[in-house]
Formats: sequence, C-alpha cells, structure tokens
Amino acid sequence: MTDQEIIKGLITRDKRITEEFFFVKCRPLLYSIMIFVFGKEVDYDEMVNELYVYLMADDASKLRNFQYRSTVFQWLKILAIRFFLKVKRQGRMIDDDRPETPYDEQERAARQSDMSAEYDLERLFEAMPTKRYVYVIRRLILEDCEPERLAKEMNITTANLYNIKRRSIAQLTRIALNDIKEYGK
Repeated sequence: MTDQEIIKGLITRDKRITEEFFFVKCRPLLYSIMIFVFGKEVDYDEMVNELYVYLMADDASKLRNFQYRSTVFQWLKILAIRFFLKVKRQGRMIDDDRPETPYDEQERAARQSDMSAEYDLERLFEAMPTKRYVYVIRRLILEDCEPERLAKEMNITTANLYNIKRRSIAQLTRIALNDIKEYGK
C-alpha cells in the first residue's frame, strides 16, 4: 500500500485499510510509542481508538493536511508522540466513550472465531473415515438442505437418511472427543 492509498483509505473510512494500517503495519510503532510515553502498556485498542478519533476530527483535517514530505509512518510517529504526550499531561487516558472507532470489535472477534471454528471443523471432517457421513453433515446441518431433498439426491429413504445423520454425528462426536484428548496433551 502506498502512502496515498493509506491516507485516502483512512479518510474514506475503508475498513480493510484502516484495520490493516493500525493493527498490522503500525502495531510495532504504536507499541513503542506506548512504552515511550506511558512507561507501561496501556490497552492497545483503546490507544488506537483515541488516535483514530484525533485523526478523524474536523473532517479528517490532520490526514487531509498530510503533505507527503516524509513517509506516513514517520509523520504518524511524530504526530502520535505529541498527541499521547498531550493526553498524558491532561491525565485523560483513555476515554473510550467516543462514537468513532476504526473497526467494529465484535465483528472482528466474530470473524476470527468463525475462521477458527471453520478450520477446526474441516480438520475433524478430514479425520472422519466415512466421507458419506461428512457429506450428510455438510448438506443437512451446514447447508440446511431439506431432508427429503437430500434423501432423493442420495437415492435413499428419509428414514434411512436420519439413521445416517445419527451415525454421522456420533462418529464426528467420537473424533472430536479424541481430538480434545490429543490436543490437550
């Protein structure tokens, strides 16, 4: 990402650019500023939120006035140090009742949780010896397919499908319990 793309993305509140900028690219810089200014760790998310609110104030005037005479990281370093020193002098770290945040914390946590659960489920599916059982679980539970429709697709009765579903869940449960034992070691 170029400096121009970063500044434009921050001004337009591009969620991907904002999150990547503050929570990936600037993390080491902002952590070092945190230790330099406060002498200890403060909540990183709240610190970023304070900085973000400051940058976005007055229709993002700080960002709009960036003149590209240095890199955005050099500029942000100076600006952030000055801002957090001022915040520390005023004794108001950290005010988190502002409406402006760079991302929705709950959405981010849910997305990470979903990705982790999806990975775990795929790993468990790979461990299941009966791939037909995996197919039934995917179609009935994950894809919410109608049992009658799936039974017809598989050329079996609905009653037989329910028996397969029961055995599928039992097999998945056994594998998950074994996985917990192995993973816990």
